[in-house]
Amino acid sequence: MAGKKQFDVDAVLDAAMVQFWRAGYADTSIDDLSKATGLNRSSIYATFGDKDALYLRCLDRYAARYGDRYDQALAGGPAVDAVRAFFDVTLERIADPDVPDGCLIAQTAMTTPVLNAAIAARASEALGRQRARLRTALSCTELAASDVEDFAVHFAAVNQSLAVMSRAGTSEAELRTVTDISVNALAQALRC
Repeated sequence: MAGKKQFDVDAVLDAAMVQFWRAGYADTSIDDLSKATGLNRSSIYATFGDKDALYLRCLDRYAARYGDRYDQALAGGPAVDAVRAFFDVTLERIADPDVPDGCLIAQTAMTTPVLNAAIAARASEALGRQRARLRTALSCTELAASDVEDFAVHFAAVNQSLAVMSRAGTSEAELRTVTDISVNALAQALRC
């Protein structure tokens, strides 16, 4: 049937996302995307648009996939347990052998100066959503509003640093130590 896609769009987006995640935006060519997805260049352009448009779709896909997991982690239980579960989502992703090390959003944020404005803005929005998730989870505690904001900023920064550190080969035990220190700081603040 003419016009019917002969491929699974979700599978192609996943393959493109992993390619961008592994190599980065600048070091991924349309030919690399063609090899990763199994589509020819014209099919990529016809279906997804240019490289920027495809990258934005991949960022959105990544943010939704892991954002849902973060939302679930932060939804239940006391704040200390919720924040620990939040970090567990990241540590599980880092330990997953089926995905590249690091974080596509953190990687994008680090290259913001060389990206187009739409991609840079999307990465910034994703980081903002992460802080907002944390802020919401912490707002039900007895912490002052300024402390809630400070912890949300801190936890978001720690979370992004875990991705960078994992990409540099930091061990899982060391990454766990980083999260434990942050969670323990929250526990102490809540006891005061």
